[in-house]
Amino acid sequence: MLLLRDPLQLSDKTLLVPQVLGPVLALCDGTREDASAVGAALAIRYGLPIDTGSIRQLLEALDEALLLDNERHKEARQAALDEFREAPFRPPALAGSSYPEEPDDLRRLLASYNDGGTHITGVDGAGGLGLVSPHIDYARGGHVYAQVWKQAEESVRDAELVIIFGTDHFGGDASITLTRQHYATPFGVLPTARDIVDELAQAIGEQPAFEGELRHRGEHSIELAAVWLHHTRQELECEVVPILCGSFARFTGGLADAAEDERINGIIAVLREKMKGRRTVVVAAADLAHVGPAFGGAPVDLAGRGELEASDTELIDRMCAGDAEGFLAAIKCVEDRNNVCGVSPIYLALRTLAGAPGRFVAYDRCPADEHGSSLVSICGVVFRKDGM
Repeated sequence: MLLLRDPLQLSDKTLLVPQVLGPVLALCDGTREDASAVGAALAIRYGLPIDTGSIRQLLEALDEALLLDNERHKEARQAALDEFREAPFRPPALAGSSYPEEPDDLRRLLASYNDGGTHITGVDGAGGLGLVSPHIDYARGGHVYAQVWKQAEESVRDAELVIIFGTDHFGGDASITLTRQHYATPFGVLPTARDIVDELAQAIGEQPAFEGELRHRGEHSIELAAVWLHHTRQELECEVVPILCGSFARFTGGLADAAEDERINGIIAVLREKMKGRRTVVVAAADLAHVGPAFGGAPVDLAGRGELEASDTELIDRMCAGDAEGFLAAIKCVEDRNNVCGVSPIYLALRTLAGAPGRFVAYDRCPADEHGSSLVSICGVVFRKDGM
């Protein structure tokens, strides 16, 4: 079976499609008018004599689940987007499932992850500060979250503005997706700096900036960082700029140069200007490698764990050097064989911080299957513009 679901969650339906009908999906490319035309193409191209009734039934199910790119899908998408924009804030999508919905329960959970890691002295927020924080679930990455947010605590509490770059798991190639919607956590609402969002949209274009805005509704990367931000600030609000960052496959594949990309340079220029004279924290909500059978690779054995840590150490060293281009080059030279999930938010954070030096805080390799043969690696790094 093939399991089909909509990442935008326009419908709560999922479909299990028999593998033999997989070619029908490949032929749903907008060039055929009906089930009969699809059936004819199946017979000619694949030699599959599938009856028209079965094809029609599948097409109707796809339509019902809003999985066809047609007028019905577009209307549902626009209605969902209108509802998202008209709401007073973006509600936390994972509260009550990935972490507690009740503030008291959430406080206790987050406090339980703090193992008393050493606080970095002398970090007072002057000159701006940044951090790399995971976006994996708290159950597996909570102790790394706790250490990095604890060591950035003073600057985070002192911040007037927090820019959060989060991995957009369903974003397009080199997409930068904005929203003017505020982000809520169980502790309250973090207001989005809409004036900054407006300038960013002007720099990169209104249409590309908001084309995928609905992904903000369910994407977890920014949300999981926002909860720790609110908790670290002792539940006091501050303005945030939530930015979802799509795949950097174009750059890691050598098809283009991120340093020359107009949209990236435009957004970095605006953010650097807005950071002047304002106590700012820049957050990359990003995981590292995704390896093993869960991600289409071979099981990771003991030697593989060592190789993974060595590869991750090189990336962390590039982060701590504030070297955005070196970080990207290290991934490009191995053709991103470790499926690094946080390429774009980390790169954009490093560029925004303009070479700020970093200090390594924590690292872990988290299990991603019941056998421990698949792993997700995560890290915590703290940056400061004027050194440490």
